[in-house]
Amino acid sequence: MRDGPIDIAGLGTIIEHFDHVLLDQWGTLHEGRSIFPRARDCVTRLRDAGKRVLVLSNSGKRASNNAQRLASLGLPTEAYDGILTSGEVTWTGLKSRTQAPFKELGHACLLISRGGDRTIVDGLDLDVVDDIENAEFVLLAGLDDAAAEPEQWRQRLARAAARGLPMLCANPDLTMFGANGLMPAPGALARFYQALGGHVTFVGKPHMPIFAAALDRLGHPAPARVLMIGDSLDHDIAGARAAGMLTLFLRAGVHRDRLVTDQSGPEGDARTPNWTMNHLAW
Repeated sequence: MRDGPIDIAGLGTIIEHFDHVLLDQWGTLHEGRSIFPRARDCVTRLRDAGKRVLVLSNSGKRASNNAQRLASLGLPTEAYDGILTSGEVTWTGLKSRTQAPFKELGHACLLISRGGDRTIVDGLDLDVVDDIENAEFVLLAGLDDAAAEPEQWRQRLARAAARGLPMLCANPDLTMFGANGLMPAPGALARFYQALGGHVTFVGKPHMPIFAAALDRLGHPAPARVLMIGDSLDHDIAGARAAGMLTLFLRAGVHRDRLVTDQSGPEGDARTPNWTMNHLAW
């Protein structure tokens, strides 16, 4: 069991410990309305200090979609060094098909996405089908609010599981913010598929593919010189720790109900950050 996290008032106090920063989106940079002013200032100061800054998101959409979204909220693309989404990592994997699990998948997929978005399959050698019977795998990128309840999918997914179709989940988040508050996110539907006997591969945080892609984008630095900042113990902290990175947990993010409390035992230790602070600030 490692020692507990150290609480800090600002990122500037630990600047010598890292060379690169991975920033979560929701709860770290914004909560859907505008970029937090202190977070925007922090990104500027990090760049001025010579640090590389990447935004890391579990969004099932491509990176360009998320960059446009951040710009509309007040963080222009030139303010940071790039953005990686689980959707972008999924698209890249399906494009190259050089590594598992992408190279084993077929070319006929049932696409489940939010708002009918198809950017995750644009330019790929895929045949998007509407019928489970014609699919070779399921690509889960997003969910409409009206389709978020997993039970609605029981009949279709039970058939997919019976056929042995693998599912590729490009957004492991279990909850998302809808018009009426928190509701099940794609990760919850993927777990539902697992409960039905289906096989699922997850691409985003806390799973390794997105962290490996981040290290690749940064030029393969030592993971111990990379700091992940986020508000989810299960996604941001656990995933980055497994990748050998430093971690900073934000207590007042959208996962503020998941505070660092009892971290005893192996699972708790895996989610124990190096540092904690309230909001992202310099």
